Amino acid sequence: MSETLSASEGAVPAVSIVVPVRNEAENVAPLIAEIDAALAGRWSYEIIYVNDGSTDATGDRLLELMKTRSNLRQIRHAQSCGQSSAVRTGVRAARGEVVATLDGDGQNDPAFLPSLISAIESGGSRVGLAAGQRVGRQDTGFKKFQSRAANGIRNAILKDGTRDTGCGLKGFRRDVFLALPYFDGLHRFLPALVRREGFEIVYVDVKDRPRRSGVSNYGFFDRLWVGIMDLAGVWWLIRRKKATPVATEVK
Repeated sequence: MSETLSASEGAVPAVSIVVPVRNEAENVAPLIAEIDAALAGRWSYEIIYVNDGSTDATGDRLLELMKTRSNLRQIRHAQSCGQSSAVRTGVRAARGEVVATLDGDGQNDPAFLPSLISAIESGGSRVGLAAGQRVGRQDTGFKKFQSRAANGIRNAILKDGTRDTGCGLKGFRRDVFLALPYFDGLHRFLPALVRREGFEIVYVDVKDRPRRSGVSNYGFFDRLWVGIMDLAGVWWLIRRKKATPVATEVK
């Protein structure tokens, strides 16, 4: 693949990396360096940070880095709108046909991005999502219990075949994501919604890492009692899905 092409040069990147972030000033520079190390020389890419209403120095750190990294972009929400909204903002702004996402706290290792991107490229039109599945999670015992319970109930109801929908490491084609119905909490149900559209999913085991600094700003949808209405809504969407008609224009 071609070497890194910067956004300022006007070249359209093959891949867009979207990072939703809120109050992660100390984690910005190290994570961007790791993304560069994982992708440089393999794909032309851009990095889009969606600054979801940060009140710390996150925006300033990004502006400083943007002076020397022409493929780094920052999109700022005037106020925090949540992780699903931040991801969607980033995907809508993305110029690459393939998009990969990861959380901005450093727990997602960018070294796994090439596996996700390659899975989408090699899968062609039949694969709609490459989903990271965490092993060795670096969370408290109570949070891991909550996540296991929520994932188990979600899988039993939606039958999406996914053991971990909360991992931020994901890859997909931009057009597939933007065709999905949007709602707050969408990022937690991507496997079920992608399957609903008739696409296959590839799973990639990824290693979880401890947070570098700061405190968690996202992740509350791990709690089943917060996401129960979303679960019911996605179940309804799946039940109401009709086969897409094969249509041709008659001339």
